[in-house]
Parts: sequence; structure tokens; C-alpha cells
Amino acid sequence: MSTLQGHLERRAAQRFGFSLPVAVRSVIPQGEGQGVTQNLSARGAFFCTDFSLTEGDAIELTLVMPSEITLAENMRVRCRGKVMRVVPPLSGTRFEVAVHLQGYEFLPEAETVTGASRGYDRISGLHDH
Repeated sequence: MSTLQGHLERRAAQRFGFSLPVAVRSVIPQGEGQGVTQNLSARGAFFCTDFSLTEGDAIELTLVMPSEITLAENMRVRCRGKVMRVVPPLSGTRFEVAVHLQGYEFLPEAETVTGASRGYDRISGLHDH
């Protein structure tokens, strides 16, 4: 991994550029929305959404995690995380959101990865901090 002079690379996990649909749920205040990832890693996600979020918000993201990240097969997961950064839209309504992922839950196979995520059974955790 290369760094520019004076720039420290802080990422602890390799990022993958994936454009994947993601269901977003804010824990407090409660709310739900949709988005599209720009990149993912085992520890973080960067995505675009019309759903308004604030730095520090606790959120859940539900998506199909690709095999390049799971090191197994594609898996549908619900990720718990904390919003680290929100870039407001310059025009339009698309926010860019950076999230630190704090834990995962594997979900049963489902028809879609849209709508409310709270109806799914929680199966197991991959890791917690």
C-alpha cells in the first residue's frame, strides 16, 4: 500500500470497490432508508443515500457481502456500525456516509435486501468489538 508524503494511511482492512444495494436503519432516531455502497471492507463501508444521517449515529446496514470480503461465499448480513463522517450533498439529496462496522449478523437467505431489516431472525455474530 503506498502513501503520499505527509499522508498516513489509517485503514486497517483492505477496501473493495463494490456498488451494492444496502438497506439502512438508524437506531436513534429511528428511521429507514436505502443506499448504494461505493466501497466496503471488513471494518467499514462508504455509501451514498438520500437518508439523512448524522456523525455518531448508531446504524444497521443490511446487504449481501461479496465473497471477496467474507473469504467464503456471498452472504447476506446485517452490520452494526457507527457513522464516522457525513458529506452533505452539494446538489440534489445524496449524502455520502462513512461507517465503522462494529459487528455482523448472518441472515437467512431472503427474497430481497430491501425494506425493514428488523423482521429477520438473528443467527450469529461474526465478530464484536
